[in-house]
Amino acid sequence: MSGLEEQRAMLAAKFEAILPHLDERQRRLVIGAEARSLGRGGIRAVARAAGVREARVSAGIRELASGEAPLGRIRRPGAGRKRVADLNPAVRTALLALVEPDVRGDPMSPLRWTTKSTRKLAEELTRQGHRICADTVGDLLREEGFSLQSNAKTLEGKQHPDRDAQFHYLNEQARAHQDGGAPVISVDTKKKELVGPFKNNGREWEPRGEPVRVDTHDFPDRELGRAVPYGIYDVAANTGWVNVGTDHDTATFAVESIRRWWNGAGRAAYPTAGRLLITADAGGSNGYRTRTWKTELARFAAEAGLTITVCHLPPGTSKWNRIEHRLFSHITMNWRGRPLTSHEVIVEGIAATTTKTGLRVHAELDTNFYPTGIQVTDDEIAALPITRHRFHGDWNYTLHPQHPMDAATTDSTSDQAPASSPPCLTRHSLQDPELTGMPRQQLCELIDALTPELEAQREHVLRTRRGHERMVAPGAGAKAKLTPADRILVTVLHLRKLATMDLLGQLFGVTAMTISRARHEVRPLLEAQSHLISTSTARLRTPADVATFIAPDSAKTKAKKTS
Repeated sequence: MSGLEEQRAMLAAKFEAILPHLDERQRRLVIGAEARSLGRGGIRAVARAAGVREARVSAGIRELASGEAPLGRIRRPGAGRKRVADLNPAVRTALLALVEPDVRGDPMSPLRWTTKSTRKLAEELTRQGHRICADTVGDLLREEGFSLQSNAKTLEGKQHPDRDAQFHYLNEQARAHQDGGAPVISVDTKKKELVGPFKNNGREWEPRGEPVRVDTHDFPDRELGRAVPYGIYDVAANTGWVNVGTDHDTATFAVESIRRWWNGAGRAAYPTAGRLLITADAGGSNGYRTRTWKTELARFAAEAGLTITVCHLPPGTSKWNRIEHRLFSHITMNWRGRPLTSHEVIVEGIAATTTKTGLRVHAELDTNFYPTGIQVTDDEIAALPITRHRFHGDWNYTLHPQHPMDAATTDSTSDQAPASSPPCLTRHSLQDPELTGMPRQQLCELIDALTPELEAQREHVLRTRRGHERMVAPGAGAKAKLTPADRILVTVLHLRKLATMDLLGQLFGVTAMTISRARHEVRPLLEAQSHLISTSTARLRTPADVATFIAPDSAKTKAKKTS
């Protein structure tokens, strides 16, 4: 074998061993370097040994001679098959038209009522004449800043205008109680849990392929029923107390849970405390509209000798309740992925909950029965030793350590008058600036301005109803139940949102329907004169509340001392 043939055989063996492991550009550079090292005739020799065209070898030599830095890629920029978006720029616009947020509510959008997966987007684009695959749709979406997103619970719906002010007021009350050494607790009912072999969200470490087996359906067990965990979180001590009920979630159960906390932990932790602040949601068993909640709290206040102040979170803000983030969330994480097979498992799981910040939780089972449908009369509510705060008296109120049944026997100087003898409130006292929101002089000017229009409007209504002019002199016949001045005053009080129509009816000695008719007569006249009535933050429920609200400061102080 000649030397040239031997050289070709060596090159062929080398290329056969190396080239299969290289990409296209690397092979081109290797054969170009080999040809350049052989000198004259090297291009042809290398081409024959590697089994490629001589032009390819020459291209490798030129790339080496150019001195270019490594490209970091096989092909040069611009080489290869063109992208769909480059060949058809309109496909990007068509895709964005299907997924942009501003067209999600468009009823004419092709994908308005279906999921916008890449497969369905690709099918719709192909139907529109833009041939594209699902993977390319995903690439285009990522280039435009899109990603897979789940719904985010951030919208709180309609907010009460006094929402922030109530949070500030609640914070001030909590600070005042804590500075005085009084306990501040946050209360609420945790999500009711099914008891039995039911799925519990979350995952736990188990042997591979051996998950905990649970029932396929979540039908409550008739014997085990549900667990109703009612929690009390002590804000200052960072401790929790959970009363796990087995019956209904009622106001009586809620107050009993607070009573158990006080007798089991609160009294020992705060031996000198004479006050207690409770922060609670606006609804549920401890809602501000629940009458049984107030009557049961009054009984507890009398038993414990505590002055109990309740501050409710504004409606629609239950997620801001401190117990949700400081206690309930940790309980849920502690028993995640484990079926709650019995009440004992639930109690032990709650009691074992701890955090790095020092949270400790006590839990106990409550097997008492708590019937629903308990009725509380207006007289019982009126007899409560309750003081409604000047700021949103419906959300903020204080129950004094006096049994509700003894409220009717208190001295006349008490801040709550007996239900059987409501305080005497004259028209002059109902014109108090604290109630009307305007000076007496301004109210008199408003009455003088609206009375002629109100009389003319009433005369027009009566003439329309009769179908002819009056046949008797003005002033004859049946008298109106409310004078024009009273109708204007009662409308101002109602627009201030101080009291319900029932309470206004009691104050003016008429029915709620008469109050409603007066409001419908006067309100258009106020709007015609662009006279705005400011809304009050006070909420009054009984005539005694009204009397206490407008009482001089000295009388209020004296009433509190004697209650």
